[in-house]
Amino acid sequence: MKQPSRWIVLFMLALGAILTGLTLVFPVLGFLQWLTMIPLIFAAFCIAADERVSLLHAYGYGFFTVFLYYGVLYHWFVNLYPLDFAGLDHAASIVVVIAGWVGLSLLQAIPGGLVFLLFVLLCRTTQIKRTPVLRPFVFAALWIIFEWSSTLSWVGVPWGRLALGQINFLPMLQSASLLGSYFVSFLILAVNGLLAHALLTWKTERIRAIVCGAVAVALVVCNLAYGLVSMRMPQTKIAGVPVAVIQGNISSHDKWDSSGSSKICSTYAELTRQAAEDGAKLVVWPETVLPYSLNLRNDLKAFLSNLARECEVTLAVGSFYTVDRDVEYNAIYWVDPDGTIREEFYAKRHLVPFGEYVPMEELITALIPPLASLSDLGGDMTAGEATSLFETSYGAIGSLICFDSIYEQLTLSSVRDGAQLMIVSSNDSWFYDSAAVYQHQAQSQLRAIESGRGFVRSANTGISTVISAKGEILAWIDPLTEGYAVASVTVSSERTLYTVIGNTFIYLNIAFLALLGASELLYKRRTRDESSAETIPVENA
Repeated sequence: MKQPSRWIVLFMLALGAILTGLTLVFPVLGFLQWLTMIPLIFAAFCIAADERVSLLHAYGYGFFTVFLYYGVLYHWFVNLYPLDFAGLDHAASIVVVIAGWVGLSLLQAIPGGLVFLLFVLLCRTTQIKRTPVLRPFVFAALWIIFEWSSTLSWVGVPWGRLALGQINFLPMLQSASLLGSYFVSFLILAVNGLLAHALLTWKTERIRAIVCGAVAVALVVCNLAYGLVSMRMPQTKIAGVPVAVIQGNISSHDKWDSSGSSKICSTYAELTRQAAEDGAKLVVWPETVLPYSLNLRNDLKAFLSNLARECEVTLAVGSFYTVDRDVEYNAIYWVDPDGTIREEFYAKRHLVPFGEYVPMEELITALIPPLASLSDLGGDMTAGEATSLFETSYGAIGSLICFDSIYEQLTLSSVRDGAQLMIVSSNDSWFYDSAAVYQHQAQSQLRAIESGRGFVRSANTGISTVISAKGEILAWIDPLTEGYAVASVTVSSERTLYTVIGNTFIYLNIAFLALLGASELLYKRRTRDESSAETIPVENA
């Protein structure tokens, strides 16, 4: 086959990256995701087959592709402007927005380029040349390992998992309860890859191309069938608990205003009373809804105690917890219906870089001073380490705060410790009504499916939701809206396969790729030994 020109390859990569990114920005288009990566993977096949393409150029193609993909996803950084709520002027705000949009896309593209480099390296092995139909699965394995690697350090942000594009088509996501969201991403990639392989081989190996197309269709149909059956299966449950999410629609700018305390208290007290009248027994408030160190404010503790006692509800309230000048936590406090404020609290485990702490502070301060001063908090927060479950009359409740919800391991650890229901207190007010708030909310739906737990999510300005263990929206409050929502959510002790085995599917893919690499090394060694044996002169008898 004649290799396409470099510009055609770049066009196909860009087309696949942009179209796939748009399915996450507009998940109503998520059904197209089973096709949008065909040009991207087709181009990857061409790159791998072209011996003139060096490994360095292969990395460059991958870097270009991943940068465009995340550039589409992170377009909402422009909605942060202006950052006056963080004390930045217009010029500094522009610097931070560009640094966030371009910089975060670059941070994903640096490891993302390795997907193409390793793909080309593996496709040029003897095993893949003999069995080219393995290429779609090799590419899928490399991509999901890249997705997973984004959870391992602060530079990686697992915001762009392909599985999130299926959030409007919940049956397609139910297999995440078996092997995690990475399995759904793998299926999407494998289907696109098989179809790309079929197109590539249509003229020369038509029967095999038809088989590849049939396998791709079968993967989609089987995944859909499992999802439809799974969503109809009853869940073993303890009880349905009437819960409420409260959304005061008080922005970050207003919340940190010195005169905002009385407005916050009056707004949330009134909404809580209304929710209690509608039958709510567990009421969840947003992240840092009270932007003070609650353990040091007896007046606010008295306010919460009286409110819980008056409404006869259990309150989960976001605030700060200060140990001393150098140790401050972003926390969730619990208030019992009798007014008792629990001594134990949940501390946010995965802090937001540049929002709650500054990584590599000296370097960032020297290079981009506005970025180092972005946080409203005046100093680095301390990350929590424990799941800190709260035992209630309804069962054990696990907590997450905002950024925690995009890291599946935090939910897994809570469920493994015995959480029967999960709450998320969040603050997405920085993003107004942009795609970011919808993308962030979708993460909680994905965690619910993986873990088999109901999720109760409250955000300062939205989106606030109550989510079933199948990812269904039971209650919803639009962004930039004041209000409350009440729904009955299942409290369950049933475990999904994924909460038992975790990311074993990722490790199996790593083993698969390692086996391919090892087999090539053994083949080359055997070939070299045979070649050496043939050149040894035979002595006359």
